[in-house]
Amino acid sequence: MAVKVIDLMTRDVTTAQPHHTVGHIKEKMAKRSVNSIPVVSTEHGAVGVVSASDLLAAKKEGTPISNIMAEKVYTIPEYEDVSVAARMMNNHKIHHLIVTKEQKVIGIISSFDLLTLVEDHRFVMKNAPTPNHKTTGKRAKSELR
Repeated sequence: MAVKVIDLMTRDVTTAQPHHTVGHIKEKMAKRSVNSIPVVSTEHGAVGVVSASDLLAAKKEGTPISNIMAEKVYTIPEYEDVSVAARMMNNHKIHHLIVTKEQKVIGIISSFDLLTLVEDHRFVMKNAPTPNHKTTGKRAKSELR
């Protein structure tokens, strides 16, 4: 059985709204020990994401996060396989994906969540290719006769 995003995601996701300030988000991140917060609209759709590195670049605590947030948001549906999440993170060189249900933010999945699969041995390794006689130097029985 394939592991789905919903099985690994953090459900109690901390969100922000575009008018929240840098100072407010720094406090939220410190309190929850998170490195990334989705920015949502009043309808709970993802409109951006703020990371700890975005906050480091901000000069004033009173700056609205809409001025510093990344507007390119990568989302994944809750029912998708975690292999798709891993591929998206790798292809886009990101560490978090916003999990959605009917285009509303319901969670977040991080690269650390994916590592729990390896740690818990819940992943299924693909079969390694079988060696041929060219790479191993061994011949098939039919070739020896």
